Amino acid sequence: MKIDTHQHYWRYRAEEFPWISEAMPLLQRDCMPSDCEAAMGAAGVDAVVAVQARTLTAETDFLLRVADQNPEVLGVVGWADLGASDLEHHLEQWTDHAAFKGLRHILQDEADVGAWVNAPAINAGLRAVQQRGLVYDVLVFDHQLPSVTEFCARHDQHWLVLDHVGKPAVRDWTRSAEVPGRWSSCIRELATLPHVMCKLSGVVTEADWSSNAGMAPDDAKIILSCFDQALEAFGPQRLMFGSDWPVCQLAAPYDVVHGLAHKWASTRLTVREQDAFWSGNAIRCYGLNVQALAD
Repeated sequence: MKIDTHQHYWRYRAEEFPWISEAMPLLQRDCMPSDCEAAMGAAGVDAVVAVQARTLTAETDFLLRVADQNPEVLGVVGWADLGASDLEHHLEQWTDHAAFKGLRHILQDEADVGAWVNAPAINAGLRAVQQRGLVYDVLVFDHQLPSVTEFCARHDQHWLVLDHVGKPAVRDWTRSAEVPGRWSSCIRELATLPHVMCKLSGVVTEADWSSNAGMAPDDAKIILSCFDQALEAFGPQRLMFGSDWPVCQLAAPYDVVHGLAHKWASTRLTVREQDAFWSGNAIRCYGLNVQALAD
C-alpha cells in the first residue's frame, strides 16, 4: 500500500491564496482529487492525506467535504486559529468526522516565527489539539527551523510532523556552505524528539524551477542526499512519503516526484522499512482507517 501524506485541493480564488504568485500560473486554477487520479494510479498510490492550503476556518470544512466525496482521501489536516477563543468549539465539531486528523498553519509566512510559537494563546491551543489526539503539521523554511525546535519539544503529547523535510534551500545548496550545514544541524536536533515525524515531500520546489526546465540532475542528487540525512536522523519508522501535489508541479510532475522517492526508498530501505515509509508510518501517525478503502 502507498499513501501520499501531502496533497492540496482547492477551488481557486485569488484573494484566498495570497501565496500563489503570478509566477505560479499552473496553480491558478481549480485543483481537485480527480485532477491527480491518473498520476496516482500510474504510481500505485492508494490513498491520500489532504493538507490545508488556505488560512481560513472554512478550509477544514471544505477538505472534509472533499473526503466525503473521495474515499481515497483518508485524512484531513485542516486549519484553525490556535489562539482563538472558539478553537475548542471547532475541534469538537470536526472530531465527529472520521477523516479529521489534525491542523496546520502556514507558519513559514509569519513575519516573526519566534513570536508566533511563543505566544501563550498559540501554545494553549496546541495543547488542546494534542489532548484530542490530533496531529499538528509544522511548516517552515530551513532558516526558520531554529525558531521551532523548542516549540516542538514543548508539545510532546502527540505527533508533530515536519513538512517537506524542513524545506532545505536546494537552490542555494552549493552557493553557501552555511545552508547545508544549518539545515543538517537543525534536522538532527529535531529528530532527537521522538514525537516528531518527517515528510519526505515538497523539496523539488525548493530547487530552481523558474526556468520550467524540470528538475536538474544536480538538484536531484541534493534532494536524495537530504533524504539520506533525514533517514540517518529520524530512522525508517518516522519518515513518510508526500508529493505536495499540485505545488510540486511547479518543478516536476507527479511521476517524477514519486519516482525520486521510489528510487530512494528501494535502494536505502529494507522491504519492511519500505512498507513503513509508504504507508505504515502514516497509518500510525495520522490514525488512518485503511479498511475504508475496501468498504
